[in-house]
Amino acid sequence: MTISIRGKTAIVTGAAHGIGLAIARHFLEAGANVMFADVDEEGLARELGTDGDGEGSAARYFAGDIRERLTMANLLSATIDAFDRVDILVNASRLVRELAPDEIADAAVEEMLDVNTLAPMRLSELVARRMIRQAEEEESEAETIGTIINVTAGADARLRRGQLGFSVSCAANRQMTRALAMAMAPRRIRVNGIAFGSVMSSRLQALLAEDPDLRDRMIRSTPLGRIGRPEEVAEAAQFLASEASSFMVGEIVTIDGGRSLVDPVDVAGQ
Repeated sequence: MTISIRGKTAIVTGAAHGIGLAIARHFLEAGANVMFADVDEEGLARELGTDGDGEGSAARYFAGDIRERLTMANLLSATIDAFDRVDILVNASRLVRELAPDEIADAAVEEMLDVNTLAPMRLSELVARRMIRQAEEEESEAETIGTIINVTAGADARLRRGQLGFSVSCAANRQMTRALAMAMAPRRIRVNGIAFGSVMSSRLQALLAEDPDLRDRMIRSTPLGRIGRPEEVAEAAQFLASEASSFMVGEIVTIDGGRSLVDPVDVAGQ
């Protein structure tokens, strides 16, 4: 099997910054048509410029809050208008709100669950219906008619003080991915996930700027002895989106340099 996604059409959320941006760029370089989606319109425009809105361009962008059902529908419509179809969905949007170690803030927890779990679930359902309709119209006999990848963090399985809501939302994302995979597999749509840690995300860049010593602590806490590159997550996403992973369903691929093997609870990983 090949890891090629050339000619496929992908929607990548959270694509204005960090991991989502790295995945969207990587897919574009691999020959896919890519709809960059994010709530940050300035970030999208800064990244794509006029290339993101040009006739015939392989890269387009869509700005909006995909927690809203109408916005989700408009995102899908914009993708179909631009590229006529959708084959891959990468849910890479995420929200982290730090709380006090002893704080349980309902509003913050609900917001993280909404962004990190419920919105990806709803968008996946919407896009899956389009994938199924495409296959019916084309009378496709392909083993896989679409792929969905949910990007989360290692906080789903281990805890750090002040991340109650984020940890809960990541754990919910993991179980949602597995349940969605079981529901979609009979329809020939493969759903998998990526849980990353110790990777240079936009959030980690901000944490390192606040705490310069954090880099050394992270490196000491990661068996591979370095911080991961966003491109390494993007390469895994391409693998999961391609036929090279054609018999993988409901798997959560961990990309953390071995960080989860040692689990230093007080060292930031996301």
